[in-house]
Amino acid sequence: MANRLAVVFGGSGFIGRHVVQRLAAQGWRVRVACQDTEAAAFLKPLGDVGQVVPFYANVLKDDSVANVLTGAELVVNCVGILYERGKKSFQAIHVEAAGRIAAAAKAVGASKLVHISALGADANSASLYAQTKAAGEQAVLAAFPTATILRPSVVFGPEDKFFNGFAQLSTYTPVLPVFVKDGFKPVFCGKIPCGIDLYGSGGTKFQPVYVGDVAQAVINAAGSDAAAGKTFTLVGPAVYSFKQILEMSVAAAGRCRLIVPKPFFAAKIVAFFTQFLPKPLLTPDQVKLMEVDNVAPEGAPGLAELGIAPTAAELILPTYLSRFKNPYVHRVPV
Repeated sequence: MANRLAVVFGGSGFIGRHVVQRLAAQGWRVRVACQDTEAAAFLKPLGDVGQVVPFYANVLKDDSVANVLTGAELVVNCVGILYERGKKSFQAIHVEAAGRIAAAAKAVGASKLVHISALGADANSASLYAQTKAAGEQAVLAAFPTATILRPSVVFGPEDKFFNGFAQLSTYTPVLPVFVKDGFKPVFCGKIPCGIDLYGSGGTKFQPVYVGDVAQAVINAAGSDAAAGKTFTLVGPAVYSFKQILEMSVAAAGRCRLIVPKPFFAAKIVAFFTQFLPKPLLTPDQVKLMEVDNVAPEGAPGLAELGIAPTAAELILPTYLSRFKNPYVHRVPV
């Protein structure tokens, strides 16, 4: 396999770097397609000398994509954005770039294409992110019908922006909000109101998947002829409410924080203002995503069909969120 070339678009990103590491371990020559080759230099030690090479590519340009794919046998597209900025719109990245990569991969004679989409990709979604993820899948399959589509849920791991974001936030504030649709309802004892259910079902449901499992799914899909042309939903072994996600984050970070329920319209107000930040904490489109549970459809092929046992979040979170613990708090051994 030493002379076989794999090209990974977005290889310096969160998921991509784990894919690159596993490809290199299998003996692939790996070309990391990215815009900042110097920033991607940290990937070089993942392989032998010259095995992992960052290579400039602009996914918005046909000739640039075609150039980086010369000689490729396997192509992996990990490129995606969570918010729009300038020319990097959802349409440009999720749809046009995805189709461009697939068409170029077919043109150079690549035998395998693995495209990473997202759980919740839906042409009928209220979210533009989800709409364009679905359109991107169609563009990929139109150009490269035997491509494998992977739809991961929220991905967690040492470099994630999800659990890390909540843990980091817990170091600044004693209160964390959880946005709920069915909270603030009276609780009845018989026919008499005797309390208020503040949290309801705890907010949006998530089924987070470990980044190592997603990367291995790419490897297994690339090595399986049976995976060609199929779509796999990648989720973890458990479903958590938004409230449980926050509780897990602060617990692994060694913090004690008050989790306060907020109605969804409060999320829309927050998103209206934070969307203008250089790296927004929340956008209106993300609020639309949060209004729908992010869990696997019943019976959807997933990690098991790719020969992978999903990793529980509880096993991994303490290994990297512990860096947010207060170093000045003395902990007595139990």
